[in-house]
Amino acid sequence: MTETAKTRALVLFSGGQDSTVCLAWALARYEEVETIGFDYGQTHAVELKCRETLLKRLTTLFPDWEAKLGPDHMLSLPELGRISDTALTCDVEIEMDENGLPTTFVPGRNLLFFTYAAALGYRRGATALIGGMCETDYSGYPDCRSDTIKALERAITLGMDKPFRLETPLMRIDKAATWKLAKELGGKALVDLIIEDSHSCYRGDRSMRHDWGYGCGVCPACELRAKGYAAYVSGEA
Repeated sequence: MTETAKTRALVLFSGGQDSTVCLAWALARYEEVETIGFDYGQTHAVELKCRETLLKRLTTLFPDWEAKLGPDHMLSLPELGRISDTALTCDVEIEMDENGLPTTFVPGRNLLFFTYAAALGYRRGATALIGGMCETDYSGYPDCRSDTIKALERAITLGMDKPFRLETPLMRIDKAATWKLAKELGGKALVDLIIEDSHSCYRGDRSMRHDWGYGCGVCPACELRAKGYAAYVSGEA
């Protein structure tokens, strides 16, 4: 286990699989961890309810982490949803647009999330900002790329006149490895928690239970999660 750091961390926590693993990753490394979530008018707003359940169950299942887990902060960013014409903020089909990006791409979302997190972190004394961005298994979002995060880290550090670290522990691993990391961090209990209580489906569908969790089963997020889980289970066998 990595030696626990004294720096306070702030985790971008959506209630999905990736952010739940990132939260566990932070709790294994930092003495104090806080979470931040965003309500931006997403059509899959059920994730906001899931994050509340996850935070409660996480502290019950892992008493050692309970002592480290600090306040949860929820910010409302309705204007982001209002100005976005995407499949995650309005009734738009999930497909590729003329720019070669999926319509699930919400322009500026991660840039805003980290900027607001930094503003909160500045006040809370949290200089480690942690997000679940990944460019191995992802939909081609430009704000999930390592180069984007590195540039944003420098901009935030300069703009705040304070050193911030933007950490993305999932950046170089695929979904199968993300499931494996969850197992390493919290054993079967954490894997089961992610299956039962996290939410990644773009359609916000929790009516169907699959081996890997709840979702419509056909959107890109569900397909990616299912494929990764199958590979993870196969590797564990």
